[in-house]
Amino acid sequence: MRSWFFSRVLRQQWRVVRGLARRAAAPTSTTPLSVLSPLSAQAFHASRTLQVVKPVLLADIGEGIVECEIIQWFVEPGARVEEFQPLCEVQSDKASVEITSRFAGVVKKLYYEAGEMAKVGKPFVDIDIVDGVVKEDSSATVPIDSTPALDKTLEAPVRPPAEGTAEAQVATATNEPTSPSKSKGKCATLATPAVRHLSKQLGVDIAEVDGTGKDGRVLKEDIYRFVERREAAAKQAPATQPTASSPTPSSITSPVEGSTAGSQQETPVPLTRTQEMMFKTMTRSLSIPHFLYADEVDFTKLVDLRSRLNNVLSKHGINDGQSVKLTYLPFIIKAVSMALYQYPILNARVEIPENGNGKPMLIHRSQHNIGVAMDTPSGLLVPVIKNVGNLNILGIASELARLQSLAMAGKLTPQDMSGGTITVSNIGNIGGTYLSPVIVEREVAILGIGRMRTVPAFSTVPGEEDKVVKKQICNFSWSADHRVIDGATMARAAEVVRSIVEEPDVMVMHLR
Repeated sequence: MRSWFFSRVLRQQWRVVRGLARRAAAPTSTTPLSVLSPLSAQAFHASRTLQVVKPVLLADIGEGIVECEIIQWFVEPGARVEEFQPLCEVQSDKASVEITSRFAGVVKKLYYEAGEMAKVGKPFVDIDIVDGVVKEDSSATVPIDSTPALDKTLEAPVRPPAEGTAEAQVATATNEPTSPSKSKGKCATLATPAVRHLSKQLGVDIAEVDGTGKDGRVLKEDIYRFVERREAAAKQAPATQPTASSPTPSSITSPVEGSTAGSQQETPVPLTRTQEMMFKTMTRSLSIPHFLYADEVDFTKLVDLRSRLNNVLSKHGINDGQSVKLTYLPFIIKAVSMALYQYPILNARVEIPENGNGKPMLIHRSQHNIGVAMDTPSGLLVPVIKNVGNLNILGIASELARLQSLAMAGKLTPQDMSGGTITVSNIGNIGGTYLSPVIVEREVAILGIGRMRTVPAFSTVPGEEDKVVKKQICNFSWSADHRVIDGATMARAAEVVRSIVEEPDVMVMHLR
């Protein structure tokens, strides 16, 4: 009896196990997970999820740069981008650069807004690299049960502003209704650097301007139109009506007798990006102990040589047909390079260990990369002419003209402004005679050039009587790092430069 009972129980359990196995083999949408056998439940597994959203890191765009300003975005979340497509434009301490995409995909997130500072080496945009159709954002769909509430909001009447209020006057002046503003395009906050510069000058927030460009992009005409409407609204404001908070004409205190009318007005103006760069660079530069050495240089023979060479260039079209007019600066730059071969210490830099444990070192550099300070619409910039020692006068003039054109257009790259070993600053073309230039960081010397002037001088020709002649004189002002360069070394190097400029034919014997 007992064996029969146990065999019956085993048969019932076997039927139950087979039934559960069939259900596990072909589950339906209504089959609860609780009825699946433990064996079948263990069979479910998932592979490791692949990361399809790639954060794009802001690459190093120049030596020593740790952050840069986002000037403008060319994309927005949800936009499709291709590989090497521009994502944004950034402004560093050196120049403005366009950052391109490393992946093809869909933009998911922008870490910074325009005008914010982005850190080098940190993510600044997320891109979904999955190929195919972009999934629609589920949050963009409106639930069915929320539609009536939305309809009630749209059908609610809009109260007009009370008469005499500022809102009513602005609406009247601009001929715009006070109803909710129309939706802007997807590029409403995007604008070119010229438009952004104009908006900063006029004190206009681009987000408040209705753009008429493609996809709502703000144009210059939109900025001017916005300013006209704002000024028209301000003129119609009841400024003549006295209020409790504004003083009446009788309550205004008259100026002190004998003093100028009105009180001192101070208007805070933020620094531009170029001014911020100069602020940081000059603050670090003034930690270097400077000493000044000045000398007068006779340009008479150089004036004659330059005039003859320009005549040859204009007649024969040398330099591959390019019209290059020689100035005095290429000759001076070449003379400085020739002096650096005799005094390489002027081409070095001081290396100070950051931890303070090691000893300072002097790092000598083989190439003569001479920076040239330039006055541009953006401010003072110092592009660099690379490897001057291997260039002739025409090569230096051609490279100088290229850098000047890029600087005036605001298109200098970080490569054009990095790697300088010594700097030449020509203030004479503006009008200064004497100057005390400030050494650029990571350099030990700088040359400042004053304006050339005509002076009477005595001619000292051996065997002839002294006579008064006309000479072209220019002042050279040197600043050097007194930690590593002494006055005698600077004077000898400056004497080499002076002798080459005064006898420019010597350059012919040193052509490379």
